[in-house]
Amino acid sequence: MNVKSVEKLENSKVELLIEVSGEELEAAIDAVYKKQRGSINVPGFRKGHAPRKVIEGMYGATVFHNDAVNESYHEHYEQAIRQEGLESVGYTDITVLEVGKTGYTFKAVLTVRPEVTLGQYKGVVVPAADLTVTEEDIETEMKAYVNRATRLVAVERPSKKWDTVVIDFQGFLDGEAFEGGDAEGYELELGSGSFIPGFEEKIIGMKAGEEADLDLTFPEEYHEELAGKPVVFHVKVNEVKEKALPEMDDEFAKDVSEFETLAELKQSLADGAREHKQSQAKQAFEDAAVAKAVEGMQAEVPADMVQYQSDRLFNSFKDRITAQGIPFEQYIEMMGMTPETLKNQANESAQEMVRRELLLHAVAQAEGMALTDEELDEAYAEIATEYQMPIEQVKKNIPVSDVAKDQLDRKARQFIIDNAVEGEVEAKAETAPGEEPVAAQNAPAEEKPKRKKAAAKKEPADATDEKSAEVTAPKKRSSAKKAEKAEKTEE
Repeated sequence: MNVKSVEKLENSKVELLIEVSGEELEAAIDAVYKKQRGSINVPGFRKGHAPRKVIEGMYGATVFHNDAVNESYHEHYEQAIRQEGLESVGYTDITVLEVGKTGYTFKAVLTVRPEVTLGQYKGVVVPAADLTVTEEDIETEMKAYVNRATRLVAVERPSKKWDTVVIDFQGFLDGEAFEGGDAEGYELELGSGSFIPGFEEKIIGMKAGEEADLDLTFPEEYHEELAGKPVVFHVKVNEVKEKALPEMDDEFAKDVSEFETLAELKQSLADGAREHKQSQAKQAFEDAAVAKAVEGMQAEVPADMVQYQSDRLFNSFKDRITAQGIPFEQYIEMMGMTPETLKNQANESAQEMVRRELLLHAVAQAEGMALTDEELDEAYAEIATEYQMPIEQVKKNIPVSDVAKDQLDRKARQFIIDNAVEGEVEAKAETAPGEEPVAAQNAPAEEKPKRKKAAAKKEPADATDEKSAEVTAPKKRSSAKKAEKAEKTEE
């Protein structure tokens, strides 16, 4: 293999012209012959035993050339970029230019890491977090325990929002009952949004014993048989139940926890809230320190590098959904998304990931960071433990360069964090939408009531009821998985 030329192009691209000798092509052709001869029938020879020259005489002298080129150029490309000290950070376009008896020539255009001008990455100032635990924090923590002790009591008044009604219902399309549109003794919390729009709202105000016909229309995104169709649900209300909140006293504390008094329970919740805030503050400090360093960095990020990372995120997400037994197309339809929506979100995440990776690589170089053999062995051992594989198999499957890059990025990140400075106190941030109270983590997990199958529900009847952190669209920043939200009502 001979690299005939190396030309730098725009947008962090490099073009290589690579020449493969006749001897190397001959070795590749012979390897293809040995691989394929078992599937070629030649009269007069046992299958798999026909000489190469006989096969070439029957099918042409270049019968194995195309496969030989296709199976060998990647190896020569890898040799070439190692020889030239290049690293591909995106997709590579390879074009075979000429194939002959004396070898072949191909062109490879690859994206390389752009030049990075570091800003301040040592001593970046990160605002200090407010770790004060307030009464409001404790009340938020307490909600999960209150919900666990809340009972549902039958009432004789008209139903209100957040009441639970026990209903029988049956759905009709064009006067005919449709499959999956009926249930008896179904418990529905009004306001939960469990059913299609209008269903719960029309039940509010009904009393036990009352019946009504609800004129509704299924959403357009519902499954095909009912999507956008006008239907009638005949509903009978059997019971109306309201929440009976517990008395907040020492007996309550004994019932819901291991503590003897309400004061002890509150102190425990305060301690848990403080630990949670400290953990969040540590993670936020580390993320903010790296983000500050990224802000100060200057680099022209190659579009191909972002696209490569974006495709990896999208495909990884798709694989996770499929691994859970959910057809990907069904999942995105159920969530009201499109592949384009997810790809756009993946692209946003990829932009940040690529800039962060460029920063960490540049910091590692600037600080002359290197790995010892012991550190590499420890990294391989960690991977082997994580995936429960023999370390020899891990070393065979994962190149040293990949492991070393990951470990150097970790070192660079820790270097930035260790040298960051805590600044002025930051104003207390409100809990982000969708973020669960800390109590959901501290309180014992409560089993959710199982929902009954009904076609009136928003999700298709065969959709999974719970949506875990593993089945969410790519976010701008991955963080620790959040616990499930505490339910508004538990029996």
